[in-house]
Amino acid sequence: MPRYFFHTQIGDDTITDPTGVDLRDPDQAWEKAQDTIRAALADPRNQARLMTACLIVTDTAGEVVLEFPFSEAVSLPPDADPTLH
Repeated sequence: MPRYFFHTQIGDDTITDPTGVDLRDPDQAWEKAQDTIRAALADPRNQARLMTACLIVTDTAGEVVLEFPFSEAVSLPPDADPTLH
């Protein structure tokens, strides 16, 4: 099984993932990235700062598999009105 590493980039700072996790494929890595971001955003104290962050997923060779901006993991509740005026 391939190993994926989930690094968090906030501005010029990067928090590296030294251990990674074994997942079956890039699709499962995308799902894990989304779950990881949503868990990080669950604490309202961190939300504003993390909305500019990006989760960068790499493989064991260090190649970028995907980049997932935290802002893209946020979704409106199903009954929310997207109209902002």
